[in-house]
Amino acid sequence: MGINVDKLNLMPELAFKIGEELWIREPAYGVETLGTLGDIITNILPNIYVFSGIILFFLLIGGGLMFIISAGQQNPEGAGKGKQAITAALIGFLIIFASYWIIQIIQIVTGLDILGGGGL
Repeated sequence: MGINVDKLNLMPELAFKIGEELWIREPAYGVETLGTLGDIITNILPNIYVFSGIILFFLLIGGGLMFIISAGQQNPEGAGKGKQAITAALIGFLIIFASYWIIQIIQIVTGLDILGGGGL
């Protein structure tokens, strides 16, 4: 009455190759596959950059207005919160900017078209 070790190993069932097509359960709507994992990332990543740019814009505007209004009302706590919002937005911008250039470097080194725009 031993335990079958082969049944405990789920990795072969969970693992897939990056270039492998990801299947939808029922191809009822005319779509048979989701595409490869690389296709999904290539389609989502540029939209994430646009969305993060929009968030950055609103954080900078909101933080700047909070800082200006609070400084005008002699409210150092509000001015500090505005300054923190601007600082957080700029740090986020640096992270997004660095990630974009890391992806560009990966595109050049591997020859893959990750962002779908061609790269170099």
